[in-house]
Amino acid sequence: METRRILMRSLAVAVVMASVIWTTTAAGREVMYSCCNKVSTAKVTDPIIDIRLQHESLPCVKAVIFETKQVKFCSDPKQRWVREKVKQFFKKNNITPRPTSSISD
Repeated sequence: METRRILMRSLAVAVVMASVIWTTTAAGREVMYSCCNKVSTAKVTDPIIDIRLQHESLPCVKAVIFETKQVKFCSDPKQRWVREKVKQFFKKNNITPRPTSSISD
């Protein structure tokens, strides 16, 4: 009888520990995961220091990410001004865009 009680307590402790580990691990993943889940149509006027293309993979949406010194902007790649900004950035920085990073898709 005593052995059974010890076994039940050990099992309860193991379940509590497993649930704590599982919830803290899941919460940690949410904090590390960051992407654009919506895009803005507002024009970026600050100097751009970097550009990235984000492909759609829910909850992330397809976006051109303009990075400035202050903030990152998630912009709609279908907007004409966005395509022009990308071309200007590539030309100014002597960058040849790779075919896999096309924003015209």
